[in-house]
Amino acid sequence: MQEPAPQHRSERAEGLRLWIPALSMLAVSLISYIDRNTLALLAPTILEETGLTATQYGWVISAFSVAYTAGNPIWGRWLDRWGLRVGMTAAVSLWSLASAAHALAGSFAGFAVARACLGFGEGATFPGALRTVVQTLPLSRQARGVAVAYSGGSLGAIFTPLIITPVALWFGWRGAFWFTGLIGAAWLALWSGVSRREALRRPPRLANPRPSERLRWCDKRLWSFMAAYAFGALPIAFVLYSGALFLSRRFGATQALVGKLMWIPPLGWEAGYFFWGWLADRRRAAGHGPASAVRGLMSALSLGGWVLAAAPWAGSFATAMLSMVAAMFVAAGFIVLSLSYATGMFGASQAGLIAGLGAGAWSAMVACAMPLFGRLIDRGRWDLAFLLAGCCPAAGFLLWRIGNGTSRGQPAIYCRT
Repeated sequence: MQEPAPQHRSERAEGLRLWIPALSMLAVSLISYIDRNTLALLAPTILEETGLTATQYGWVISAFSVAYTAGNPIWGRWLDRWGLRVGMTAAVSLWSLASAAHALAGSFAGFAVARACLGFGEGATFPGALRTVVQTLPLSRQARGVAVAYSGGSLGAIFTPLIITPVALWFGWRGAFWFTGLIGAAWLALWSGVSRREALRRPPRLANPRPSERLRWCDKRLWSFMAAYAFGALPIAFVLYSGALFLSRRFGATQALVGKLMWIPPLGWEAGYFFWGWLADRRRAAGHGPASAVRGLMSALSLGGWVLAAAPWAGSFATAMLSMVAAMFVAAGFIVLSLSYATGMFGASQAGLIAGLGAGAWSAMVACAMPLFGRLIDRGRWDLAFLLAGCCPAAGFLLWRIGNGTSRGQPAIYCRT
């Protein structure tokens, strides 16, 4: 077999090096999800040892959500102004210290403060990921770059129990939080080398070769992007936070069985990032504009949300599990496609703020929707809870279409100048 020519090997190596920044963002999003999921995984032991009530625990979780919602657009704007090298170093330093601080907490106030600081710092995760992608990859690879950089979230949902459980068994729950702080410090050491690249060190204003529009709150396209992201991706939160309860109460699955199998639904989340990112890149490479590149794909995805609504009528445990896998596959598509649309429409120079607004809108949507879902679940209305969650992708697409004109001949109404 003939060996590849030296020039081809050099081009292949250069192509791989091009993806290193996006891979570093995959690592940091993975770490952020390990950090945020560790408390939920160890909650039974922590509540027993510290005497916290379930109500207090719920408020601790709310402290994270509120701070995370606020942190996303704030970090997005800061990253656009300061640049990635300084901004991501500051954010990951903050949230790694906050994660380790959980090991020192023993009261409701201590956990709430540590959790709020963690949520605010982790607000930089996805703004930093999107900014890195648009700043280091060509347009024809950016949707796949988003898939790579964002996929740490789904991987974190898969790997947190596998990584944190043995650490907690060996060193206790406090040791587990020290460990999360250490892996954040390890990423900072890696980032100190990766961020020396010219593409990451140059001023943000040079990242986008074409002029971009200033984001304005009166622009329907901006709201349509946030609606598509928030509603379309809501099934991810619904499955993560309610899936285990559903399998346990509907099919009588034991805690041990649920714990062993709940890593499966996030596989759909992971696969969805790459599949829909690949399709979006193909359409952009074929010359489609930001809206036309995603319109048909979003339309198809909006129909796919109904598979989640059918889960309460699933005849078997396996069928219900597959419906949750499919729901996460659909939701991941809305994230990738809405980001592809927004960066193409408003320009890469504001990528940090765009990602922050999208993730912040999703977090706010989750904070509003999960109490309603919880109330329905307490009343045994699984059918209505799954129906509402399954309708969300269609609602997101409808709102996106309203913001971009309901027909090809009817343009959206934007800000008046």
